[in-house]
Amino acid sequence: MLKTIITVLQLVSAVVLTVVVLSQSGKTAGISGAIAGGADTFLSKNKARTLDAKLAKATKYIAIAFILLTLFLNMVV
Repeated sequence: MLKTIITVLQLVSAVVLTVVVLSQSGKTAGISGAIAGGADTFLSKNKARTLDAKLAKATKYIAIAFILLTLFLNMVV
């Protein structure tokens, strides 16, 4: 029973993680974007309030949950 619940939670977290990652905008500016974008990143005051920042934070937490569920599922089996 516990194995089934953890498996379903892992499946849901995998789907949500996939959706969140695919919702983020691409970073394809290359070298010019790395040079010019660096100043924009550090000097931007409202960077944490943008949708990309929220999606990046959500990606981090969902990925951690997915990894923990995977490890726990591996220990239960």
